Amino acid sequence: MQHKTHSVLILHNIRSAYNVGSIFRTADAVGISKIYLTGYTPTPTDRFGRTRKDIQKTALSSEKTMPWEHVLQINTLIKRLRKEDFYIIGVEQSKQSVDYKTVHPKQKTALIFGNEVRGLSSAVLKKCDIVAEVPMKGEKESLNVAVATGVVLFRVLDV
Repeated sequence: MQHKTHSVLILHNIRSAYNVGSIFRTADAVGISKIYLTGYTPTPTDRFGRTRKDIQKTALSSEKTMPWEHVLQINTLIKRLRKEDFYIIGVEQSKQSVDYKTVHPKQKTALIFGNEVRGLSSAVLKKCDIVAEVPMKGEKESLNVAVATGVVLFRVLDV
């Protein structure tokens, strides 16, 4: 059993169940304490309580051991986490973002990752303590959300 961090993930409006499963596996690897699935992000079980095979395929059973919760409204969740003294990090390319390598939180941390195409809305970004991004040096403007999650978690959490 590995040491759990005091960090949580918020996956907001992620559309691909395969990305969600992959993020569950990475979250387990770095010791995330819990994953919050907000908006229309798919959950490991469907509305009838059955395991979703598409998430299970990439999660490789981490969806069974990683604590998770579905919260429809991200604003409700952010308010709750603030009351619990979480430092909120939005991961997104924006005018106010900083290089993710400069982010070193010293307290409980919630990292928010958003939709594969639209990312995080400006309304969500305004609720964050800081916005971090992975700088791109190639022709493409962004990474797949599951890949970006892995890159950011291993660096920001000093795993």
